[in-house]
Amino acid sequence: MDEFIRFEHLGQRFDLSEPLLARLIYRRPKKFLDAVDDVSFSIERGQTYALVGESGSGKSTIARMAVGLLLPSTGKVLIDGHDLHDRSRTEAEHRRIRQRLQMIFQSPFASLNPRWRVGSILAEPLRVFGLVEDRAAELGRVHELLDQVGLSASDARRFPHEFSGGQRQRISIARALASNPDFIVCDEPTSALDVSVQAQVLNLLKQLQRDLGLTYLFITHDLAVVRVMAHRIGVLKSGKLVEEQATAELIESPQSDYTKMLIRSAPRIGSIQARTGMSQA
Repeated sequence: MDEFIRFEHLGQRFDLSEPLLARLIYRRPKKFLDAVDDVSFSIERGQTYALVGESGSGKSTIARMAVGLLLPSTGKVLIDGHDLHDRSRTEAEHRRIRQRLQMIFQSPFASLNPRWRVGSILAEPLRVFGLVEDRAAELGRVHELLDQVGLSASDARRFPHEFSGGQRQRISIARALASNPDFIVCDEPTSALDVSVQAQVLNLLKQLQRDLGLTYLFITHDLAVVRVMAHRIGVLKSGKLVEEQATAELIESPQSDYTKMLIRSAPRIGSIQARTGMSQA
């Protein structure tokens, strides 16, 4: 397989220190939090890599570094061998790279502008990246995106609050697809949905991956969902990657005690597959 994205010795340190005056008066040292500590892994083109771990393990921090929303304190994010945060690149080069990277957030209601109609939400990335020449082409692409995610062209005239949670997440997926990306970070994309709607959204993501050759970084705490989505799993604990294996091997033969605990606490894998009608990745 062809490697698409690599994370090399990635680190993210946050300064949690009190204000300077308070530290001087009370003679307190600076405080730092290492949210991500020397994490390295890669994702093959067209594959899904899942990062799992409890809340606060560093999953979402890595997700934001993966799409350029957060600058790493240490290490690199390499896209096709090129450093995502290379400051020697021109703005036009950075724009072309950003076009290839998109993100689907946990809460579709919070990530969609409630004052914009769906058509305007989907048209924005088309305009930003100059992907359409005129209004007719823009409208045609918006309708095509809605069709790709199982919605109708008439939905372009509606506002986000007029849709169900699952439909809003489909709109978020359509927005991510608008820039013709190669890589999408899915940050807990189904955790706010009930099980039946989760299955629909996960099946849609798998179908889009097959049709468009997409590469996913899937962020979650739910190993039952990961089993049917991911080709490979990395387990995070306190910002460190404690284990990494192909999905079937990790589920059947976990090596670290922390991974074994996560598997024991997860819903039964078989029951999830039966309810969703999904097969293993």
